[in-house]
Amino acid sequence: MRRFIVIFLSLFLLLVVIPLSLFTTNEWYGRPVFINNFFNRFALKIALDSPETLTSLHFLESVGIDGHNAELDDASPEAMDEFFKLIQEEHEVLKSYNDSDLNEEEKLSKRIALYLFEFAEEAKPFRYHNYPVNQLFGIQNSFPTFMESQHQINDLQDAEYYIERLKKLPTKFQQSLRGIELRTRNKIIPPKFVTLRVIDEMTNFIETKPEENILHHSFLEKIESVEGINAQQKDALLNEVTSTIKDEVYPAYQEMIEHFLSLSDKADDRDGFWKLPGGDEAYRLALKLFTSTDYTPDYIHNVGLQEVARIQQEILTILQTEGFDTSLGFSRAMHELASQEKFYYEDSEEGRQQILDDYKSIIANIEQNLGKAFDIRPKAAVDVKRIPEFREKTSPGAYYNGPAMDGSRPGIFYANLYDIKATPKYSMKTLAYHEAIPGHHFQIAIAQELEGLPLFRRFAPFTAYVEGWALYAERVAWELGFLADSYDNIGRLQAELFRAVRLVVDTGIHSKRWTREQAIEYMMANTGMAESDVQSEIERYIVMPGQACAYKVGMMKILELRAKVKDELGSAFSLAEFHDVILKNGAVPLDVLAELVDDYIADKKLSSK
Repeated sequence: MRRFIVIFLSLFLLLVVIPLSLFTTNEWYGRPVFINNFFNRFALKIALDSPETLTSLHFLESVGIDGHNAELDDASPEAMDEFFKLIQEEHEVLKSYNDSDLNEEEKLSKRIALYLFEFAEEAKPFRYHNYPVNQLFGIQNSFPTFMESQHQINDLQDAEYYIERLKKLPTKFQQSLRGIELRTRNKIIPPKFVTLRVIDEMTNFIETKPEENILHHSFLEKIESVEGINAQQKDALLNEVTSTIKDEVYPAYQEMIEHFLSLSDKADDRDGFWKLPGGDEAYRLALKLFTSTDYTPDYIHNVGLQEVARIQQEILTILQTEGFDTSLGFSRAMHELASQEKFYYEDSEEGRQQILDDYKSIIANIEQNLGKAFDIRPKAAVDVKRIPEFREKTSPGAYYNGPAMDGSRPGIFYANLYDIKATPKYSMKTLAYHEAIPGHHFQIAIAQELEGLPLFRRFAPFTAYVEGWALYAERVAWELGFLADSYDNIGRLQAELFRAVRLVVDTGIHSKRWTREQAIEYMMANTGMAESDVQSEIERYIVMPGQACAYKVGMMKILELRAKVKDELGSAFSLAEFHDVILKNGAVPLDVLAELVDDYIADKKLSSK
């Protein structure tokens, strides 16, 4: 059935989505005549092999194609091997295009694609150097979140597809378990605390009554507003969801729990990638993946230490102005600031709802008053939601999910409300600017809406660019006057300090052999963050080596490039034009971003002559 759906989708996409030149078998299986057809073909091959991606993009449903909404992605080791085989094959095709036959935009697309292909081939030997089920992400929490946030129910068929996906979850769990077993045989075993966190998370999940589980609650919420489903049908569907959760979903979780109980006996308390076979090289590649640079761990660590000292001094200066005693050092001063009750909401459901409402007001205000700093704006809206309660204890402070391509779902800024002390009022504006406007929502939605670019350019996964932009957005909001209050500015600086500390602790854990406890102690002493946030953040870096370094590295590069444009253009500098250069090409490696800025400077100078 799935094969039929994929074949049918392929035919449809060839005829409707891809330019009309993609009619021949050669265009799909061989070397397309035009390079943009190659790029689009590759992106579609990836999407067609991922029904969950098709559901998230939601661009086929408008023409009546929705069978993928009954399927789940293949999580087996064989599927990963097939992916790397496809990468190798497509890499060879891409190299066959001569630059002399391409225009400038096509050359840029080729260069970006080559970067991705070449990195994938370099990283192939280390494709199992990860922990696919951990306290932060994995099938055990991504599946309920996906079903709640991505699977839409607009009619009876969508509801039945929802149930089909629940029934197929055990197969995906089995596929994932085979990958974990393969890693275990190769001594890729997560630290003991990871196994214990996962066991605890999944145990809590299955100890919830099926009728109170997020999978049931989400389904009920979705079908309540569907007019095409009558009361009798709703009751029957709800009964089937309940029984499926009880008889199929929960047993799959129980099997995973039992496996992790066994795995816990093999785990130890060493936290860094250095402990794994080939761990130093794996970490080097992780840094390259996330920063799109060849910076060494030592370089990143030292830059982090310098930035920590600089930002702390700026914060202490503001605190002194506000009457705080800073004579006992940064940590004590931040503790005094954080201890003041006036900066926190009521620790209740009403208080948490007020936080969400205030986030929405903050976003609406900056959206309406960005003035001339941006010529380009996203069409997609952005909403604010609470991170689902079942996973918020081990989740980061916030994250963002992009909008559906067809406009049926806005971008969503998810806020973690587990610990009310982790959301001081003075930090909220900065977090909203980072996750929504002009941060992630601006950049990701604009990239997704760009016309004329190959699909892969609109969704390119360059973390240093994406996260660097969001951190830069915090700085821009301050420069534009949205953080004029001294405490709000401390919130901004504390957020930047947080990213500088990440450079130190990430490299400390994975290269300098710091323990989890050492990293927590350093971050607690140097950020003034709530302990609950620090613990979940450090545990995040342990299972996502290198990712935390992308933010500050990317921000520093964007600021460096902006300073260069100002210096080169003088009075002709336009902040809005600079932002156009950064945003209108989609996410790119940092060295490519630098070249785009150099081209802009040269064109600007030429046009002024």
